[in-house]
Amino acid sequence: MRKVAIFIMILGVGLTIFSATTFFTKEKVVDIGKIEISKDKPFHLSWSPYIGLSVIAIGGVIFGLTYYKN
Repeated sequence: MRKVAIFIMILGVGLTIFSATTFFTKEKVVDIGKIEISKDKPFHLSWSPYIGLSVIAIGGVIFGLTYYKN
């Protein structure tokens, strides 16, 4: 369980440092027989750094509970 807690804390650090991501999807614009034209449509996904800090705190609580339980 400690490994899971450490993984959650590392995930929280990643969420805090990288607070946004962009990904692309292909969208078909024209489709005439064998000719096909498509474009990349960007999507921006962002979150607050406080989410990462709260994930770190949750991982710390889980780690603390498993540490003091044994």
